[in-house]
Amino acid sequence: MPSMSLQSVTAVIILSVDDGSGTIFAKYYNAPHHAPTASAAPASPYSDVKSQKSFEKGLLEKTAKQTGDIILYDNKLVLYKMESDVMMYVVGGAEENEVLLYNVILALRDSLHLLFKQSVDKRTVVENYDLVSLAIDEIVDDGIILETDPTIIVQRVSKAPTQDVNLSRIDLSEQGVNNLAQLGRAKLTDWLRQGL
Repeated sequence: MPSMSLQSVTAVIILSVDDGSGTIFAKYYNAPHHAPTASAAPASPYSDVKSQKSFEKGLLEKTAKQTGDIILYDNKLVLYKMESDVMMYVVGGAEENEVLLYNVILALRDSLHLLFKQSVDKRTVVENYDLVSLAIDEIVDDGIILETDPTIIVQRVSKAPTQDVNLSRIDLSEQGVNNLAQLGRAKLTDWLRQGL
């Protein structure tokens, strides 16, 4: 029987590939409710740090030699993408829709590319950990996929301007508004002349 839960992501993980320093980002999701089963299995197979680290280490060893984008590991469907010296993973249950999870990993990769201007490496991810965390939270919340469009994710995550606009420098008098109108008229005239 297919799962009737909206939760489809078990974990989102970003690991360092080069120096073996391990986990850069890891977020594991637990189902808010559990279907009654005959066995008394724990809610999440990765409920403690030791099991999470073991899973991540085995996952990195398994995928470092692979050239594809998807594997079945530890009875979990794992989709992954390599970007310079980091490996990004989206983990779901074995019964989950591969295409849906693939869209999640693509959304993560593409939104990080847009946020960091094509430079997705360990240093950039660590220096902008807040943006990475916000982007992942915009994509997946409690294991439920919310958004897969990278441009929308980047719009929601992007930083506000670093300096506020100084309103005292803007001339809102009648003369200032007239000057603005003349400038707009001149620009429009130039634009129309160039277009014709």
